[in-house]
Amino acid sequence: MGNAFKTAFLLTALTLLLMFIGQYFGGQNGMMLALAFAAVMNFVSYFFSDKIALAMYRAQPVTREQLPRAYKIVERLTQKIGLPMPKIYVIPTESPNAFATGRNPKHASVAVTHGILGLLTDEELEGVLAHELGHVNNRDILISSVAATIAGAIYHAGQHGTLCHDLWRRRRPRPPRRRPFGAVHADRGADRR
Repeated sequence: MGNAFKTAFLLTALTLLLMFIGQYFGGQNGMMLALAFAAVMNFVSYFFSDKIALAMYRAQPVTREQLPRAYKIVERLTQKIGLPMPKIYVIPTESPNAFATGRNPKHASVAVTHGILGLLTDEELEGVLAHELGHVNNRDILISSVAATIAGAIYHAGQHGTLCHDLWRRRRPRPPRRRPFGAVHADRGADRR
């Protein structure tokens, strides 16, 4: 099963799940609202998941002049496997890490941290970047990016639902308190004295 099919299946399954939940809680209108929410979420997941991931890590785009070491390695590897040159980003953290993101090889980005650049030799860095470009070539990055964006959207929807539920409970008129028969008699007897 190809990754493009897996991504389409994931987006379709999520849309159907949201529509079912919308139907359960809001009837026909709830289902249509859930469909609209799913359409927006799927659009954002597909077209902007890479930008969301890069922004979350505060990744900064770099030029060949700013980072010649990584640029040379990525250029050599992309020519060897026949991929277009991805955008290169640097993440300002000392934690050693690297990742690839994007919906396809034409829209791919590779990000590395300051930590990994300072820790690895050129040969080790080439191995890490070859691994990340393998994800680009196999289109693994799309399904990972979409899954991460969907998980974030579900989390935020749950938080929004909890907030709305709490606000609804506060604004709802409360029924009058019922007192047992003896408590009513005790109150009335106290008034007569």
